[in-house]
Amino acid sequence: VQLQASGGGLVQAGGSLTLSCAASGRSFSGYVTAWFRQAPGKEREFVANIGWSGVGRFYADSVKGRFTISRDNAKNTVSLQMNSLKPEDTAVYYCAAALRLTTQPGLYDYWGQGTLVTVSS
Repeated sequence: VQLQASGGGLVQAGGSLTLSCAASGRSFSGYVTAWFRQAPGKEREFVANIGWSGVGRFYADSVKGRFTISRDNAKNTVSLQMNSLKPEDTAVYYCAAALRLTTQPGLYDYWGQGTLVTVSS
C-alpha cells in the first residue's frame, strides 16, 4: 500500500484544515488507518485512528473535540478534519495504515510522506 498525504498549509489560530490521504497499490479496506504528527524537535505522536469499517475511532486527548477522522473505502481515502486549530498543532502530519487497532507508530506498516501544517498565532 502506498499512501499519499495532502492538504497541509498555513492557517491562523482558530481556523480549519482538512487533510487527505489517498492509498494506491492495493485496497486498504482491511486496514486501520491513522494520522500521526511530528513537531520540530519532538517525537512522532498519535493523533487519531479509525477502524477498517469506519465505526471505531480513537483520538488523542489533545485533539479530541476538534479533529474528526473519516474514511471512504470505496475511494481508498482517509481524511482528518481539523477545526479550532492552535499553534501547538503545528507539525508534519503523516497518515499510516496497520492491520491492528493501535496508537503505537512502530506497529503501523505503511506510511505516507507527510504534509506540513503550520498554525500561526
